[in-house]
Amino acid sequence: MSHRRIVVVGYEHAELIDIACITTPLGMANLTGNLADRYQMVLATPGGKPITCDSGLVLQAQRSLERVRGPIDTLVVSGGLGHRRASEQAGLVAHVRRLARESRRVASVCTGASVLAATGLLNGRRATTHWRFAPGLRERFPEVLVDPDPIFIRDGNIATAAGVTSAMDLMLAFIEEDHGAELAQQVARELVTYLQRPGNQAQMSIYTTSPVPEHPPVRRVTEHILASLAEDLSNEKLAAVAGVSARQLTRLFLAHLGETPSRFVRKARTDAAARLLADTSLTVAEIAARCGFGTPDALRQSFVERFGTAPSRYRAMAS
Repeated sequence: MSHRRIVVVGYEHAELIDIACITTPLGMANLTGNLADRYQMVLATPGGKPITCDSGLVLQAQRSLERVRGPIDTLVVSGGLGHRRASEQAGLVAHVRRLARESRRVASVCTGASVLAATGLLNGRRATTHWRFAPGLRERFPEVLVDPDPIFIRDGNIATAAGVTSAMDLMLAFIEEDHGAELAQQVARELVTYLQRPGNQAQMSIYTTSPVPEHPPVRRVTEHILASLAEDLSNEKLAAVAGVSARQLTRLFLAHLGETPSRFVRKARTDAAARLLADTSLTVAEIAARCGFGTPDALRQSFVERFGTAPSRYRAMAS
């Protein structure tokens, strides 16, 4: 029986759930699938030393990062609060760069993108990370095309996943790529997770809401939008809620949220529709009306633009 070597790179203050969301889906694929080439997972750390995770739990490494040699099927860099320090360690970065050359595909999860960026592997590529750390990644590594919206991005043989559990979505995508959709769906069912979220589903969806704006009028308007999706949410109506002119409201939204009021409304309506598709049996027409879309076609157009898939396909994957 052959094996697919999966090397997970850990370091001090890596996030335990990041590592588990890499290894658990692959381990479940081994258990549930009749695989001729099972996944063989190894946790490699600098010096092969145990690492203390963000939670305080200690993980024992299986290999010294310095001694790992290819060929490797998949190299995955974990995330965690220790990512900044890890990305500044020349030796660790050099070994990740070396192992990437010996790997069929390379990935990072969450803030592990900082380490990949430090190797130069993400230069000129689209990449994502946890939404909270995306501005810092963009500032430190301006040659990386940071997109904080999707839950994961594939650019050539390099993939980057967003915050924590999005690593599970990426691993399900890898399982489907390696062994087909049926096994990926079976693993997702065993893990009681989505079957499967599209890679370009937004991090900042209704499932993981963005931070409340500090600016009182902007906060008041966003709360009104989320509570009134089926109502008239034109700029003029929203400006009246804020007590400012429509032009001033647009300036405030751009300054505090980085997008126009109309764009925020469209995203909020589409994200609400995604939740209703996943959690209810309402028809697309009923969901469109409830979320403030004039017609089902308007919902479909917005849904494809935001998630890269049709509402019917999304519902099938989430059911």
